[in-house]
Amino acid sequence: MRYGFIIDNRKCIGCHACTIACKTENHVPLTVNRTWVKYVEKGTYPNTRRVFQVTRCNHCANPPCVTICPVTAMYQRKDGIVDFSSERCIGCKACMQACPYDSIYIDPEEGTAAKCHYCAHRTEVRLEPACVVVCPEHAIIAGDLDACDGEISQLLAREPVRVRKPEQNTRPKLYYIDGDESAIVPTAARHEPMYMWANRNEHLHGGGAIYPPDSPLLQNNALAAYDVSHARPWGWQVPAYCWTKAIGSGALAIPAIAMLFGRLGADRVRDVALSTVALVFTALTTALLVCDLEHKARFLRVVFTPQSKSWLARGAFILIGYTGLSGLFWLASVLGLSAISAGLLWPTVLAGLLAAVYTAFLLAQCEGRDLWQTPLLPLHLIVQAVMCGAAVLALLPPALGRSDAALGVARIALGSSLVLHLLIVAAEFTMPHATDNAGYAARLITHGPFKLWFWTGAVVLGGVVPLLLLWLTPFAGVAAVLVLLGLLSFEWCFVMAGQSVPNS
Repeated sequence: MRYGFIIDNRKCIGCHACTIACKTENHVPLTVNRTWVKYVEKGTYPNTRRVFQVTRCNHCANPPCVTICPVTAMYQRKDGIVDFSSERCIGCKACMQACPYDSIYIDPEEGTAAKCHYCAHRTEVRLEPACVVVCPEHAIIAGDLDACDGEISQLLAREPVRVRKPEQNTRPKLYYIDGDESAIVPTAARHEPMYMWANRNEHLHGGGAIYPPDSPLLQNNALAAYDVSHARPWGWQVPAYCWTKAIGSGALAIPAIAMLFGRLGADRVRDVALSTVALVFTALTTALLVCDLEHKARFLRVVFTPQSKSWLARGAFILIGYTGLSGLFWLASVLGLSAISAGLLWPTVLAGLLAAVYTAFLLAQCEGRDLWQTPLLPLHLIVQAVMCGAAVLALLPPALGRSDAALGVARIALGSSLVLHLLIVAAEFTMPHATDNAGYAARLITHGPFKLWFWTGAVVLGGVVPLLLLWLTPFAGVAAVLVLLGLLSFEWCFVMAGQSVPNS
């Protein structure tokens, strides 16, 4: 049994009865929707037409929201319905990033994720979903896709249909008959400040989708006459988390590598200082993660009831392991147990690099954000961690173990890793992108509202100027500060632009 939907756009009249029925049946609060109708007007007067698109959860056969959820709050039933549990949800919003269709929202009253659940309470007693019953034109058809004698199966067999974003390989079970490109592709229609009946909500908490008027993806004479706005799920805490984690995970890396090649000797004071930095910034990373949750008191569910496939849950255990090793290394260094601290150094450094790189796999599970799917991201996160470790070593006061030899190593490591960082950034934004979604996000960074933060903050002040300072002056500390600030600017652009591309 596989439940699914067909929307017959030949019959839909855009009456919004499905939206109202869904809200009434499922007690959906104001400001959010489980189903809504998008209007797009095409053509040039008087040769115009209006197309409608009923938009909702696609109940994918391969649902990315289920895979990324760290506590199994999103789950797939045996009948194919993708359902959710408000009691389990911690409000991490990862499922919203994983959904390529903008189908999941945070309930403003419960603070938990919610979406269309196929009116499961009705389906279980052999009733049709509320939207199907109320539709005056029978434009919404629901049923078992495996039932050969069912209406939905017969329609699929004889009518040409299409789905939204098939390239995501989610295998959606929401099919459109006579689906129009201008409505199905989120970036195809122009969005103006005013819709047919209301102003577009551009003041959502956290901001929303950005529609640059010069986007090369816009179709001529296609205007979104009515649509629903969606907030960016993750706020400032997530770019800050990426930044603090890079500092914390790379703090011990440069001395360890230098000692391996005989460029530095052991130094107990330096080890205590750098492991303290690692512990403090890893603790800040955890605090930022908890701060971004809608249900902060439920955070420990990630540890005690984890969903094993989620890299958010795996990352929590990696951070715990790295914190434990860093704490043991710090304690051994404070107590002067040189043999133990020497034995713990490389396991701690490797755990730190694993803590740095796991975010790449977490972002890869965010299938609604194609910018984050870059294959260079694992390498880039390691380079960022090494770069931050070099910056921390350069900023370490002499009283805390920064010798002239250590400063020399820090300068070389900072310059080398900064060059690698800039080369990877250049590759990410100059190479052709795999999807329009990724190209759209990259354009928002280089030519859109994030361009000042990117070009001035991340590239010039955070990249070119520090390289010149390291090459021409002795001001390694100033260069280190600029590098760290430039990386923070880059993380802001990368995280915020990635989730500013419209998905619906």
